[in-house]
Amino acid sequence: MKAKAFDKNFDENKQDIIDDLDLTTLQRPNQKQKRVNVDFPSWVIESLDKEASRVGVTRQSIIKLWLVERLEEKAANKANVLGQ
Repeated sequence: MKAKAFDKNFDENKQDIIDDLDLTTLQRPNQKQKRVNVDFPSWVIESLDKEASRVGVTRQSIIKLWLVERLEEKAANKANVLGQ
């Protein structure tokens, strides 16, 4: 299918375009997983485990969630400072 026909079908919602896409090569930028090891004091591990249990997720999930939240918060704050 030519790009113009694909764009037209998409823009006019005439047909579902998902069948026209090759999803086998789909990639999410900056989403490649890398393993890291971090040492924490036992009181931190205990606190993480309590919070993870309270929320109903694993220790690894709560660590990931909190790190991502903090990084997004820092990026938003930086954007706000630059936008002023």
